[in-house]
Amino acid sequence: MNKAAAALPATRRYVLALLLVTLVWGATFPVLKRATAQLSGVEISALRFALAAVFLLPWAWRAPRQTWRDGAGLGALVLFSYVAQAYGLEWISSNRSAFLTSLNVLLVPLFGMALGQPLVGRVLAAAALACAGIGLMSWDGGANARGDGASVVGAIAYALYVMALSRRAARHRPLALAATQMVCMALLGGVWMLCDAAGSDRLATLPARLDRDTLLGLLYLGLVASALMLWLQAWAQRHVAAAQAALIYSMEPVFAALFAWLWLAETLSWRAACGAAVVLAALWLSDWQTPQD
Repeated sequence: MNKAAAALPATRRYVLALLLVTLVWGATFPVLKRATAQLSGVEISALRFALAAVFLLPWAWRAPRQTWRDGAGLGALVLFSYVAQAYGLEWISSNRSAFLTSLNVLLVPLFGMALGQPLVGRVLAAAALACAGIGLMSWDGGANARGDGASVVGAIAYALYVMALSRRAARHRPLALAATQMVCMALLGGVWMLCDAAGSDRLATLPARLDRDTLLGLLYLGLVASALMLWLQAWAQRHVAAAQAALIYSMEPVFAALFAWLWLAETLSWRAACGAAVVLAALWLSDWQTPQD
């Protein structure tokens, strides 16, 4: 048995871990959609990251200085992406948001090529196929320049984050890196929320807008989708290349459309099923279980 074949069982758990991350993230789309009825995108992001930071604070406290430096940069990138996504959801459906956010799948190998990294044609073709499948699955019209623009900007920021995480994750303990990211995200998110609320009564009315369902949604977003998944992502992406990780993340819109259909009664047609099949075909084409790429 050659080394590549022997490595498959070892790498499979990292792939499965990233698939679990996409499953949990997919469930955030309907949660975010419901939360935007009471809170702005900036408020949702600041509060969810504050909850996650409190949970991870013991590990951040013991992190070395280099981890804090990398965590701050990564945290700023992913915070910007999340806020842009949440803001876009105020104007467009969760399905459309999932499609536009998924453009990061194609952007990661393209940005890598621009930075001089070797381009694997199969991975680029698979990324384009995944985007086409997600478009077929979730495209529902309803264009809105503000919502679409924010979602695309969020996709760009997240593509840069995936690339940076793959380069830096191996330097640090996953839990420490996740914790420092989250503390920095919480601090920046809090400042952003204060600036966004300046000159309005949003801070004064915030407690009244935090009803039971919104609080439960924030707990899920903060503790599960942010704290635990950021740690799992930092652990697994130490062993998965950025372009291949982005392709695995292309399953997120598939899960998002499924949860939106189950929880928000959004349309899930035969076309969505065909699109999901195309995304699965893209994962197969990318041959993402082999370590030689």
